[in-house]
Amino acid sequence: MTATATSVGEPEQLDPQSTLASRVAGLARRLLPAVAAALSGVLLYVSFPPRSLWWLALPAFAVFGWVLRGRTWKSGFGLGYLFGLGFLLPLLVWTGVEVGPGPWLALVVIEAVFVGLVGVGIAVASRLPGAPVWAAALWIAGEAARARVPFGGFPWGKIAFGQADGVFLPLAALGGTPVLGFAVVLCGFGLYELARLAVEARRTHAVRRAAASVALLSVAVPVVGALGARSLVSDTAEDGTATVAVIQGNVPRAGLDFNSQRRAVLDYHVRETERLAAEIRAGKVPRPDFVLWPENSSDIDPFRNPDAYAVIDGAAQVIGAPISVGGVVVKDGKLYNEQILWDPSKGPTDTYDKRQIQPFGEYLPLRSLIGAINSEWTSMVRQDFSRGSEPGVFTMDGTKVGLVTCYEAAFDWAVRSEVTDGAQMISVPSNNATFDRSEMTYQQLAMSRIRAVEHSRTVTVPVTSGVSAVIMPDGEITQKTGMFVADSLVQKVPLRSSETPATRLGVLPEMLLVLIATGGLGWAVVTGVRQRRAGGV
Repeated sequence: MTATATSVGEPEQLDPQSTLASRVAGLARRLLPAVAAALSGVLLYVSFPPRSLWWLALPAFAVFGWVLRGRTWKSGFGLGYLFGLGFLLPLLVWTGVEVGPGPWLALVVIEAVFVGLVGVGIAVASRLPGAPVWAAALWIAGEAARARVPFGGFPWGKIAFGQADGVFLPLAALGGTPVLGFAVVLCGFGLYELARLAVEARRTHAVRRAAASVALLSVAVPVVGALGARSLVSDTAEDGTATVAVIQGNVPRAGLDFNSQRRAVLDYHVRETERLAAEIRAGKVPRPDFVLWPENSSDIDPFRNPDAYAVIDGAAQVIGAPISVGGVVVKDGKLYNEQILWDPSKGPTDTYDKRQIQPFGEYLPLRSLIGAINSEWTSMVRQDFSRGSEPGVFTMDGTKVGLVTCYEAAFDWAVRSEVTDGAQMISVPSNNATFDRSEMTYQQLAMSRIRAVEHSRTVTVPVTSGVSAVIMPDGEITQKTGMFVADSLVQKVPLRSSETPATRLGVLPEMLLVLIATGGLGWAVVTGVRQRRAGGV
């Protein structure tokens, strides 16, 4: 047999199957970074409550670091945006439970822009010495921006809020949510850097000692720091104890239409308070020093409606203790989300008006524009709530209780202001009924656990429909209710007045990390410009 020779100059015929395989492989290589970015964002979401898989945040950021290393700023934005979508789409799905996917998708599309911009910074700084440090600082700078703009910011999804069960938790007492989040992100990027250098060393048989040292420290310092910060965490009663009762009255039904059952919601909380009073008289539970009702437990203004005033006053008298009542009130024609201190003998004696009100929930920015798009949205928020201006610390039977109403728990400044104003414990009255049985209530509960450690205070979480809870200053939940049940919690809790470093430092750690991020980004930009100029000569 003789082989058929290819004529001189005739192109060699390629196997169609190998050509197709080559094209598929090339497409896969191009798509791999995008797929990896989105999936690592999903992995970060899985690390958040109600799951206790906090450690998944580390590989999520390790993969994110791999995806962004050496990329152009355009690729950095695109990959960062995909990471943000993978993280925020499932994390915030609860925002569309009752209003449909439109607001949920719009929120995620906007919030992911911040993550995309962080991706630009990390990509640009990825070749600098000490890359994990710059990358982690840039992430926290992105969180700082997201917590402030637009419309007062939306801090939901801060990395710190996924770490209530993690080893890094004590760092909240050292520098608040920015330091806790920085430690987690730094450790994740450090793990990637260690893996990259290990692969490089195998290939070149050489170890870059300086880079390896930085990578190792990026992993070791957060862990050692967290272990060292455990001494800042304590549930010792510095100012004695108080016996507190948390009331969860439940609502007639979940969803936005619970508002149409305002009197029923008030009656449910009165009924549960009366039931608790009967148990106290029977000696089944101890008498509380004070009682905490949730946000919106009386959406009927008791100052304008004598019947609401009468039933609240009756509940305070039958329980024989002051009650913090969550009300919706009108003052000088303005609507306020208000906590009312109700004394069993004196009636209402003090108030706290919510300061950080929720855009698109309690007030509607761009009302005329949104009304032109969808009139149903404007009908949901017929009148905007007004903001309070002063911290809310009630003196309840001698105990100073700081009030942080629902959405405010996500904002560092709102919680800290109550502690610096003298609060010996914190209450986070909330209303989660509009979000049904979604993960929202567990995400918010985790925030309260972080705040307990951050400021070393007992935190109570009275919620209309659950999950209500009592949290010790070390972040441990000692009691909690189910969802959509009427229940009450009674417990003796420690009172504390000392301030953690996080309380004393306030916003300073975050400002320092933003400055570090700015310095790293500036260094990377200057270095890039010089390299381009040198290459053009």
